[in-house]
Amino acid sequence: MNLTKKNLDDAVKENILSTEQSENLIAFLKKQPPNGPSFDFTHILYYLGGMIAIGAMTLFMNLGWESFGGLGIVFISLLYAAIGLTLTNSFKAKGYDIPAGICGAFVIALTPLAVYGLQQALGLWPDESVYREYHRYIKWHWLYMEMSTLAVGAILAWKYKFPFLMMPIAVTLWYLSMDITAMISGGDNDWQLRKLVSMYSGLLMIALAFWIDIRSRNKADYAFWVYLFGVLAFWIGMSLQYSNSEFAKFIYFSINLMMIFVGVLLVRRVFVVFGALGCSGYIGHLAFDIFKDSWLFPIVLTVLGLLVIYLGILWQKHEQSITRRVRQILPDALRELLESK
Repeated sequence: MNLTKKNLDDAVKENILSTEQSENLIAFLKKQPPNGPSFDFTHILYYLGGMIAIGAMTLFMNLGWESFGGLGIVFISLLYAAIGLTLTNSFKAKGYDIPAGICGAFVIALTPLAVYGLQQALGLWPDESVYREYHRYIKWHWLYMEMSTLAVGAILAWKYKFPFLMMPIAVTLWYLSMDITAMISGGDNDWQLRKLVSMYSGLLMIALAFWIDIRSRNKADYAFWVYLFGVLAFWIGMSLQYSNSEFAKFIYFSINLMMIFVGVLLVRRVFVVFGALGCSGYIGHLAFDIFKDSWLFPIVLTVLGLLVIYLGILWQKHEQSITRRVRQILPDALRELLESK
């Protein structure tokens, strides 16, 4: 939770804290460096500037760079990377962890461009595609760029340990899953295969994120970006599966309900958002396809909604005792993770 001055004032009114303790705590918190991301103007400027710089070398790369040739692209990429690493070390030394992490992520994002230039220089590029298509199209030969990016990302994440470094790593894992599908299918647009690979690779990314979450439970949030793209890949792949079976659709609804539960348990909103979208889609299917002529369905749905609200009231009244009992049977690492949320 976010601690506000009003929270402390309320604690003083309830005699939990004295006025002096409240003031001392506020003074202490103000002296702490703002290393964690928050929704304020400073951090917005950090991320806006960082995403502009990263976007310039990735999504918004134009054809003009092709005129530099392979060696020219490699040289410029290495020069940019040197500048990025210098800024990363400088910001880290001064205690500016968020700008340092953004500059490190910029270096990771340069890796596929450098590998592309190297392949061009060595005459190993297999077709007429250009770098700007890397973020737009699915091709098997992007694999070398992606594997190199993951290697550089792993090294920088190990060395600097900034959570934002996981962002380009997570994006690359997502890209990799799609390009592996293209390699397996021989470049054919086998959409059923792509949906399955997306779904199962998303599950693997979620498992990886959970492992990272467990390992870093007493440190920073290194799992956020891997959760985000893992859930995205899994949910899209699952939602695009086609079935005429109402039972299969109900299973889809149940999985989305489970995602909401997992999101609440792990305090990961991305599960809740996509789970809620899936549940809404299933309820819409019932309303417009199965019970489209039933006057009773809206009434039943209303009663169901009120029951859910009542369950929320019961949960609020007994949350602490239920949580305590459940956590007693969990492994120590998982219990520590949940208690840290």
